[in-house]
Amino acid sequence: MHDRRFVQDRHAGLTDRLTPEPTALTRSPEDVFPRTKAHDFRRSRDSLIASMRSGVRRGQSRLAATMLLAAALGWAVPTVMPALVAAEPEAETEREVVAAARLILDAYHAAGAKPGDRRLHVICWRPKDRGFPAGHRERLDRMLTHIADFYADEMERLGFGRRTIRLVRDDAGHMRLHEVVGEATFADYGKPDGNRIRRECLPVLAAAGIDLDRETAMIFTNLASWDPKQLVFSHKSPYYAGGDHRGGTAWQLDSPELDVKNLPRKKPIITDGEYGQISLGRHNSIFIGGMAHELGHALGLPHCRARDDEAAAHGAALMGGGNRTYAEEVRGEGKGSFLTLADGLQLAAHPQFSGSVKGMRDPVRARLTDVAVTPAADGKSFTLTGRIAGEPPVHGVAGYLDPEGGGDYDARTVATAPREDGRFTLRCDPLVAGKPASLRIVACHANGGTTEWAHAYAVAADGAVDVETMRLCFAFDGFLDAVERGDTAAAARIRDAWPADGREARIAAAILAGKAGDRKTVAAADASPDTKVLPLSAATPAEAKVGWLRPAFDHLPRREALLVAAGRVFERGIYAHAASIHRYDIGGRWERLRGSCGLPTQRGGSVVFVVRADGRELFRSKRLGPDQLERFDLDVAGVRTLSLETEDGGDGNNSDWGTWFEPELSRR
Repeated sequence: MHDRRFVQDRHAGLTDRLTPEPTALTRSPEDVFPRTKAHDFRRSRDSLIASMRSGVRRGQSRLAATMLLAAALGWAVPTVMPALVAAEPEAETEREVVAAARLILDAYHAAGAKPGDRRLHVICWRPKDRGFPAGHRERLDRMLTHIADFYADEMERLGFGRRTIRLVRDDAGHMRLHEVVGEATFADYGKPDGNRIRRECLPVLAAAGIDLDRETAMIFTNLASWDPKQLVFSHKSPYYAGGDHRGGTAWQLDSPELDVKNLPRKKPIITDGEYGQISLGRHNSIFIGGMAHELGHALGLPHCRARDDEAAAHGAALMGGGNRTYAEEVRGEGKGSFLTLADGLQLAAHPQFSGSVKGMRDPVRARLTDVAVTPAADGKSFTLTGRIAGEPPVHGVAGYLDPEGGGDYDARTVATAPREDGRFTLRCDPLVAGKPASLRIVACHANGGTTEWAHAYAVAADGAVDVETMRLCFAFDGFLDAVERGDTAAAARIRDAWPADGREARIAAAILAGKAGDRKTVAAADASPDTKVLPLSAATPAEAKVGWLRPAFDHLPRREALLVAAGRVFERGIYAHAASIHRYDIGGRWERLRGSCGLPTQRGGSVVFVVRADGRELFRSKRLGPDQLERFDLDVAGVRTLSLETEDGGDGNNSDWGTWFEPELSRR
């Protein structure tokens, strides 16, 4: 169970606030090195790093040598250090990763330091026919202080010190709230109205000198209903969030019974419109945990799930199911919630957590090279090694192992820090059997930004992992870079280095032809009778329209041009961003249309696929998301006009990169 100070201290009176201790990122170089000047920082650091390397060569573990350096930097050194000096472990510990990451972070922020005071802005909104929930100021202060302490506790546990969100307070120490009255009545608002409510908040924030588009904020709405006599709760509040290190918004609800004072209460039992019969304490865990979870999204954190070893030690990951287990340990019902190392690496550089705004709005770039994907001896896991370089520097590399289904809530995480030469290793062993999956690699930059790549793999029912698709994707990195910068000569040289009859060369040739617009196509109605199978991407369309960018065949019109979905690389396909139509005159000369449809490996998007034959609907897919495929095999005998169409999934067409994978006409 977590050694949470709030378990004992803050439930007694709930007035004490834990003040984050200064960290290396919030101190000046003179504070980190009291006897040096700021311009000597790098020289002093380099000397210490040399000492650390020397220690490693003398047989000290990387952790022991790093801890000596950490002590010299003025960081708190764990008292367990002597027990860890004896031997080098097979895999890095979290403390080793954090110590290495902090070296990179502190070096970046100390050179040309730019301290900043980024804060979380808290907004209370109500419809015009309702007041604010009873006691909202005091309760929200307690809840957000509780959440700030949770983040501080977790960052400290990971080894980053007590870095956390920064609340705006007045001279008396009270959290500042911005109160907004909506333009319409309670009946006029619902869960989809987050942006509408946010727009109504903009003038109030602007009058206070706050540009909500450049800040991080939480909007608490009074769109819940609580009956204190019948103990019945329901709500229709927006309940989501998004953002990054530069700013973000989380939408949440407030209600009179939500209060950290109620977290320990196993009674009374209430009726929650979504969760049924639950204790008042669990109700508060769910919704205060939801505040902490959605705040994580506003800070830029993605979903993830605890690995088995993490769950046994710490409970549920906050950015997974941990929004429902928050503080459950105070009721003796579990271990509660925690932040993963991947979360911590990203948050450590967030301007609110670091106290630095250096490079906050600078673009980020990262490059992976020398990548190798190696299955384990038992074939049930794999290791990814490589070298990473970035601007601003990369202090952490996180891997999200995301099996198909469950959105990204099921993504287990692995994380490391790059060595001085940029080399890193991700040991990918929490795999889910029987599912295709995606490895999302996230580079955490020292200014708080991130760069992301996603590559597919698959795991058989017996647990055997297939990384061939990932290997192929990494093999194409140099080729795709050349294509992206318009260096067709370099791309052609890479293509020609592959065996001419190999899969890589065929895919590369198709991408180059598609990009150049010089594909060789044939009208399906006029194809030679000897042609028994015709890839539809090689047929001449009578009409081709897409909802974003331009029509593309056998590649995607973006840097990640490979046709990858559900753990497979497809050689042929038709890009069909919703809403789209691809119409072909086939002259009644073909018998079947076969293929798959879906979205490529990516984040977000939902599409419905439709095939019409002479205007009659022949096929309609279910609503498909990223990495989801649906197979079709259709009778088109006698059909003269074939139309392949896509529709958005009912939520707009953002990221709706629909794709027809290897559709082909056939006949006997």
